[in-house]
Amino acid sequence: MREKAIYPGTFDPITNGHLDIVTRAAKIFEKIILAIADNPKKKTMFSLEERENLAQETVKHLPNVSVIKYSNLLVNFAKEQKVHILIRGLRTISDLEYERKIAAINHLLAPNIESIFFMTTTQHAYLSSSLIKEIAEHGADVQELLPTPVHQAFKVRLFMNTDR
Repeated sequence: MREKAIYPGTFDPITNGHLDIVTRAAKIFEKIILAIADNPKKKTMFSLEERENLAQETVKHLPNVSVIKYSNLLVNFAKEQKVHILIRGLRTISDLEYERKIAAINHLLAPNIESIFFMTTTQHAYLSSSLIKEIAEHGADVQELLPTPVHQAFKVRLFMNTDR
């Protein structure tokens, strides 16, 4: 039986690593919701609406992937969407430790929700949105690390920030 799944994250910005995971997951699940988290505690480069639009542009070639923003607890969002599977990406052992804690809490809050972990490909194992932002702010070219529409928006945002 093929099911729906949620791939949640802040996606600030969505990277080629994120795209790789959602593309692989889209081959397994009937429907994927790429859930853009609104976390007021995180200082993001892009607004929630910008992140939603960039994600939609990035995954538009995947017919079974939709993008939805959310601001409540992830397990509550999953219940609202009638989804029982959460997809998470793992790059390193420290990711595994962190994600295991989150999965345990989610399972405690909603025992019928399972977390499934996708290992990143070697090509994307070092990618993180935070690292990309940091190296780009120091002048590095990050074009190969971001989907084309995201890279274009990223360049504009960096130019705006350095122009002040």
